[in-house]
Amino acid sequence: MEWVAALLFIVVILVLLAGFPVAFTLGGTALIFAGIGVIGGGFNEALLHGLPNRVFGIMTNETLVAVPLFVFMGVTLERARIAEELLETLSSLFGTLRGGLGISVTLVGMLLAASTGIVGATVVTMGLLSLPTMIKRGYSKEIATGTICASGTLGQIIPPSIILVMLGDVMTTAYQQAQLEMGIYSPKTVSVGDLFAGALIPGLMLVALYMLYILGVAFFRPASMPAHRRDAEAPISLGRVLRALLPPLILILAVLGSILMGLATPTEAAGVGGMGALLLAISRRQLDLARLRDIMRATLRISSMVFLILIGASIFSLVFRGYGGDDGVRAILEALPGGVIGAVIVVMLVMFLLGFVLDFIEITFVVVPIVGPVLLAMGLDPIWLGIMIAINLQTSFLTPPFGFALFYLRGVAPPSVSTAQIYRGAIPFVAIQVLALLLLAVFPDLVTWLPNKIYGS
Repeated sequence: MEWVAALLFIVVILVLLAGFPVAFTLGGTALIFAGIGVIGGGFNEALLHGLPNRVFGIMTNETLVAVPLFVFMGVTLERARIAEELLETLSSLFGTLRGGLGISVTLVGMLLAASTGIVGATVVTMGLLSLPTMIKRGYSKEIATGTICASGTLGQIIPPSIILVMLGDVMTTAYQQAQLEMGIYSPKTVSVGDLFAGALIPGLMLVALYMLYILGVAFFRPASMPAHRRDAEAPISLGRVLRALLPPLILILAVLGSILMGLATPTEAAGVGGMGALLLAISRRQLDLARLRDIMRATLRISSMVFLILIGASIFSLVFRGYGGDDGVRAILEALPGGVIGAVIVVMLVMFLLGFVLDFIEITFVVVPIVGPVLLAMGLDPIWLGIMIAINLQTSFLTPPFGFALFYLRGVAPPSVSTAQIYRGAIPFVAIQVLALLLLAVFPDLVTWLPNKIYGS
């Protein structure tokens, strides 16, 4: 019945493209296929009895409790105008250098990524704050839009990231399933902290590559990035720099450091981050009752979307496996030429293409549980595979013509900036992303060294 599982996957994609809500599409389509299978005798209805336990397992999963807490932290920092102050300060600091504003935008994007972990919010915020300033200072529209889109997608890979929390939970289950299939009945685990540690060097490497590209363009094409003359009436002081940089840096280090040092679980650290963001907003006098209500509603809306998608994906996964879809995927991947390398290339290519039509959350909860156990059973390192998936999808969200980050920026860009200019600006950064993937493929220690050093695993 593997062909039914393939048909289910295709129908889900088509229904999603038609614009139906993701969570209800995943769960509803799967239940329709299960119902038809039960009537036709091709599906074991006893499998459906496991649905309540699956939903209850999601509700009681301690790791996933970190998701709404990290969302709250990110939304609070966004509403507290932390990004605005950071950008103004760093622009004053680096703006007189050729390409300095581009460097500032990249650094602020990195800090926002580590603070919020929400790609759409980061791209929109940076687009509203920095794009008009970059254009006003004579920056090429391609350079300006490309820098904003690329720095906005860093939220997928720079820890502590909501996306890595969800991916870590899925990879844990996939890794344990792969080991059980290999006959290992006391399986090792992979934690969210492992993924955070594994993502740190690749994330910083991407930031460094972005900045090298910007400096290279500033050197070889100076007209595209003119230097800015600082206003004599607005001097930049050490106190101003520290006031803008230190609070968010301390908050990020407190959250990430407590996880990496084993002092707190991701959920506990997320609670610390949420409280820290709240105190930071209060100290900046950016919090009143109306804004707090807005923060809580936004947190509830985003968190509800994530968990509804997770429940729908859980139903989809159950029905997909009930029709033998996981066996079909395993047979296809194992039959590919090139062994494990061929399988990884095909899976990465499929995920890259799916990234044009599906969000990271859907791919994490739907595709990774299907292909993850098969690839991990071939002997791949789970941390390396998780980071490769994250950067691959980050590349997909940046690639014209369907990249989500490009659509986010198009929505807030002024009419003078054309869609073609946004696409052209993103292409060099896509090339940088591909280079990063190749480097991680050739030198996997870039991912695995730090987790092994910290956790000795």
